[in-house]
Amino acid sequence: MMMCKDIQPLTSPRVVKELMARYGVSFKKGLGQNFLIDRNILVKIIKAAELDREDVVLEIGAGIGTLTRELANAAKQVVAIEIDSRLFPILDETLSGCSNVKLIQGDVLKLDIKQLVRQYFGGQPFKVVGNLPYYITTPVLMMFLESGLPYESMVVMVQKEVAQRMTAVAGTKDYGMLSIAVQYYTCPEIVAVASANVFIPPPKVDSAIVLLKRRPNPPVHVQDSELFFKVVRAAFGQRRKTILNALTALELEGVDKGRLYDVLSKCNIAPKMRGEDLTIQQYADIANELCLEEQKG
Repeated sequence: MMMCKDIQPLTSPRVVKELMARYGVSFKKGLGQNFLIDRNILVKIIKAAELDREDVVLEIGAGIGTLTRELANAAKQVVAIEIDSRLFPILDETLSGCSNVKLIQGDVLKLDIKQLVRQYFGGQPFKVVGNLPYYITTPVLMMFLESGLPYESMVVMVQKEVAQRMTAVAGTKDYGMLSIAVQYYTCPEIVAVASANVFIPPPKVDSAIVLLKRRPNPPVHVQDSELFFKVVRAAFGQRRKTILNALTALELEGVDKGRLYDVLSKCNIAPKMRGEDLTIQQYADIANELCLEEQKG
């Protein structure tokens, strides 16, 4: 059952250009505006989100409504956030008849997302879908990961390089703080790679669709998640430092370099190892051992 009226295909470069010209709107590079013009990629995003008529969706970056329309035709309700007020006259046209779409004008990083979710979704779990501008990808992901909001999954289009970082494992060049944060909270999977020419205007790099399924519980047990991430941040803050020197820079109360050496020994971690060589489990071991050290005083 279609919820949106049929209009000209928004995956047509000609249609997109005509729409933009008719409303006197130009692409804003500063907002990372690259609109999707590939039907196959749209289908892959919708399939990855596994939407049904009971699902409610929060879309980040409505653009001119290309993905929004597909979401509206697959889900019960869509709340779409768009920062660029210039696009709203276009959205009024492209989303004409989409009775299950609510548009919100604003910056996703500045809006009260918890209040927005309460207002439109109540306590119902929701799904996040979006073609994320490259310049806000990591802040947006971290906001949702750390929010405690009841999202079921996120399907996001991101820079290919970022997708590789999100799914990287210890010992590889792409492995870092983002890898651990994403994998602590979710199970990430690269669904498909999208070349630059599936967008108008084309960006300078390729992109990838990533599915992030929320974990019911983290993959490791940590006594203090704040300390766990403090250790991870320290380890990757200066990649050239050994793990011992990185942890020393934390200046944890009552824990000097000698005791840090003992902590690493108890965790069977060589003090000269570097942050990118440690697994999530090893970071958890360090954080848990540091908890014991702090308790000893």
